[in-house]
Amino acid sequence: MREISTSLSSQSMAFTDCMQPTDLSTEKKGIKRKNWRNRIRFLLKKNSSQSMLQTDITNRNRSSRLTADEINQWAQSLDTLLSYKYGKAAFCIFLKSEFCEENIEFWTACEDFRNHTSSKDLLSKANSIYEEFIKNEAPKEINLDFHTKNAITQSLHEPTATSFLAAQRKVYSLMENNSYPRFIHSDLYRELCASARRKG
Repeated sequence: MREISTSLSSQSMAFTDCMQPTDLSTEKKGIKRKNWRNRIRFLLKKNSSQSMLQTDITNRNRSSRLTADEINQWAQSLDTLLSYKYGKAAFCIFLKSEFCEENIEFWTACEDFRNHTSSKDLLSKANSIYEEFIKNEAPKEINLDFHTKNAITQSLHEPTATSFLAAQRKVYSLMENNSYPRFIHSDLYRELCASARRKG
């Protein structure tokens, strides 16, 4: 995980996954809110089910929109949220606004990694994930304890589909207990729900 402030102790870093919104200046908050509002509009215009509706009159295809019911389901659990394409996209937008998108990016990279079967692919992907998220001073370094990080380093010469599983579970738990509740109670989520109701 990126270092946010030199005044934060390493102990406090172990219990947080993101910068708190209160750490941002008012000006940055305004820019941040404008950005996610634009992205919300984009999400609401996109097709939520990938099915196309055909009208009898114009015989043209129209995209169905995200429904309030679908967005409400995202509040059931993080697992439910991530099972929806646009739920995951909205969560990514939120994490970017809190400067901790590396967590969902790492989790997604691990999901992709487990789908590879050839040793060559596993080796290549494992090293790529390590370089991007695990090693010290990695561009998107995630917050892992020494033991977990060391186990990954040791497995790099001969990685398996489960090489990142422990780290992935830790990051998932961090998101589930910190970022996800904040997302469900955020202005972004409330605005998504309200916009979907208005358009429904």
